[in-house]
Amino acid sequence: MKVLVGSENPVKLAAAKDAFALFYDDVEVSGMAVDSNVPAQPVGDETFAGAEHRAMELRTRNPDADFFVGIEGGIVRLFNRWFVSGVMCIMDACGRKGYGCTPLFELPSHITDKLLCGVELGDVIDDLAEDRNTKQKQGAIGYFTGGVMDRKKYYVDGLIAALIPFLNSDLYFESDVVR
Repeated sequence: MKVLVGSENPVKLAAAKDAFALFYDDVEVSGMAVDSNVPAQPVGDETFAGAEHRAMELRTRNPDADFFVGIEGGIVRLFNRWFVSGVMCIMDACGRKGYGCTPLFELPSHITDKLLCGVELGDVIDDLAEDRNTKQKQGAIGYFTGGVMDRKKYYVDGLIAALIPFLNSDLYFESDVVR
């Protein structure tokens, strides 16, 4: 089974490999950088739109894969607080889509203020951690949990959730025809 991920980030590729391998045999994962068509730091529904656009762009460029995976990190305001979330859109070769999300975690207001001004969360975490490319390592979740949870594990759970419609296609997809 061929899975194409809309990123060349090794953490996202490893997460896709782990998630798909739980349900499918002989999983081959590769990455391709594609644009999300949303701001560098998405807010609210932009995060879903970015994940979906990545998956659709992959399918357009390389239609011979079995699954196309878009992963987009963003922030969302709920209960008068700001939270980080990763959104996953998985599309199959027929164009059917499934969505999933990582667990939410709350952000401190001084970080949210920077993100709302267009600074990307990965850049803020790089500064806090005094490190570089943290989004290709532990990510924000790893920084805030002191390494108890890392970005790969965080993404695996969201990808498993996005696979649910494909694992239960008789409940989610009325027919194999995409409208």
